[in-house]
Amino acid sequence: MYGIGVVGTSYRHASAEQIARFAIPRADVEARLPALRQALRGAEVLYLATCNRVEVVYVQPDAPALDRRCEVFRALLGREPRDGEAATAFRTWTGEAAIEHLFLVACGLDSAQAGEQEIYVQLRAAWQAARAAGTAGPLLDRLVSESLTMARQAHRLKSHDTPSLADLAADCVLAHVGPGPASGAARGMVALVGVSPMTRRCAARLNARAVPLLIVNRSRDAAEELASALGARAMSLDAFRRDPPEGCAALVCAAGSTEPIVDRVALEGLTQAAARAGFQPLIVDFGLPPNVDPEVARAAGLKRIDMDSLVRTAREDRVAHLVRLAPVRAAIDERLARLRGELAARAIGPQLAHLRAQFERIAAAEVERLLKGELQDLDPARRVRLADWATMLAHRLAHLPLSGMRAAAEHASLEATEAFFREARLHRGEPSVGDE
Repeated sequence: MYGIGVVGTSYRHASAEQIARFAIPRADVEARLPALRQALRGAEVLYLATCNRVEVVYVQPDAPALDRRCEVFRALLGREPRDGEAATAFRTWTGEAAIEHLFLVACGLDSAQAGEQEIYVQLRAAWQAARAAGTAGPLLDRLVSESLTMARQAHRLKSHDTPSLADLAADCVLAHVGPGPASGAARGMVALVGVSPMTRRCAARLNARAVPLLIVNRSRDAAEELASALGARAMSLDAFRRDPPEGCAALVCAAGSTEPIVDRVALEGLTQAAARAGFQPLIVDFGLPPNVDPEVARAAGLKRIDMDSLVRTAREDRVAHLVRLAPVRAAIDERLARLRGELAARAIGPQLAHLRAQFERIAAAEVERLLKGELQDLDPARRVRLADWATMLAHRLAHLPLSGMRAAAEHASLEATEAFFREARLHRGEPSVGDE
């Protein structure tokens, strides 16, 4: 196969704080991608970041799949990794394992909440950023397109209907704000900061339970758009930080930033405004890095639920979700088998074409030798017929090795196929059959 690889870190082996070290602010991704491509020696490259993972997908058409953890570490942190640091920080997948991993990610089977569907939107956005930055190419496009198609097929399966981390967050908020008007108790408003797949899903779930919502975003236009669909209020982030509204019982944050977006002053204002209405705000923080500094929240006496807490909750039911998602896993295995053959045949396509051309050249050379020798008296019409017959015979003789190599390429290593073409004198830079 092509040099396909994935380097990444996720909730599986790292905390949210450790993952956040490698996060690029959403607004900076497009500008940083060309440097990442250069660090990966011109590979087609995509950068994917969610609330609990950072991964780099790369494809190199004319190179074997290699471990690029050191290069990714250097590109994301701007320094050389110390001994073993890159291997400790990242996991890596190459070749078919990388394709399988990307399929699992796209379908939500590698998510903390197995089967969640927000990752589909996040992967598609990452692909769009790579295309806008010029770091995507035909091979990466094919790989991501296959992954998204696989995810869409998985979403259509009834067994795939599963809660996400956003649903878990919404449940925590619902437990905090109370049962609602039917109980006669006052119910506070929930502010959602950032217009992301996570906040959108959380907002939809809360809205279905008649929870008053406030949509907060750096761009008020984006906040207004989501708020309009939900019948909610909207504010710009700057206005929210300057003058938090009263009655805010919970704050759900999922905004891309390199530093906390709700600082100490804003948090104190939020707490005071909530206290006047009789509420103690709950904070749910999806930010990577955190949108609310954990120490600041602790000093203010506020309960803060972060990604690590949500992941621990999700893991309790992960096995049950994966069993229910077995049909999705089976569909991935089936698609991998088909794609394996297609990619393998495509990888050796130029050499197969060269081999077929060599058969034709050998046949043409033999016909020319005959026409200059014992068949030199053949009339022009029969000369043409002989040449056509020789070409047809060359195609038939080439069919068996070509078909065999297409089938073998699906299972054989790159070294094995290279050895075949080398012995056939089709390796790059060597003389071809008939030239000897």
